[in-house]
Amino acid sequence: MDVKTARLYEAAEKLKGVSGQSNLARLLNVSPQVVKNWETRGVSASGLVNAAKVIGVSVAWVETGEGEMAAIKQPESNALPLGKIDEWDNNTPLSDDDCEAPLYKEIKLSAGNGFADDIEDYNGYKLRFSRNTLRKHGINPADVVCVMADGDSMEPVFPSGATLGIDTGSKNIRDGQIYAINHGGLLRTKILHKLPDNKVRIRSYNQSEYPDEEASLDDLSVIGRVFWWSVMV
Repeated sequence: MDVKTARLYEAAEKLKGVSGQSNLARLLNVSPQVVKNWETRGVSASGLVNAAKVIGVSVAWVETGEGEMAAIKQPESNALPLGKIDEWDNNTPLSDDDCEAPLYKEIKLSAGNGFADDIEDYNGYKLRFSRNTLRKHGINPADVVCVMADGDSMEPVFPSGATLGIDTGSKNIRDGQIYAINHGGLLRTKILHKLPDNKVRIRSYNQSEYPDEEASLDDLSVIGRVFWWSVMV
């Protein structure tokens, strides 16, 4: 059997609980003959893309057998839950529901290989959030800081220059969440997964250019969870 097709069978069984030629064909909305042809001739490029999307398997894993089987799930837009956000200064009056969060425009959190930590260089900019909305999401308004992303490792979720909201009160790692971390003096935004032996996997969305890393939790500190981002288009 073609090795890529064999991996599709394996992924379909593990990720979708589907096994057998007919059941795989039904899952992918193709004829059993198409799947049978894949077994001997190899899966077509378009067939692979469609199958990977439906099954939720990584195309790279199907092609090489290396890395994680499951594809990284792209989060949906988070623009709605937190509502309107505005830049303001000390002369702008606040409503009863408004709260202020410092915006570190000059200090960028790396979405690439890291950015030197100089967080004390605060320039006075602030962003305004709804106090009630933050609390509904379990975020203490006093724990919110905002920074700018720098680099392309987290594309397409957020590009370089995106504004990020960080909940510094949320430091406990939940697998698959995005965190701001201080890693060896570098400020970074990455997806974290806990590993045995007090280690953590550091993952980017742009895995074609930024492969997974592993680090000891003793070598980094979690600044907070990235709960919001805004992108100018």
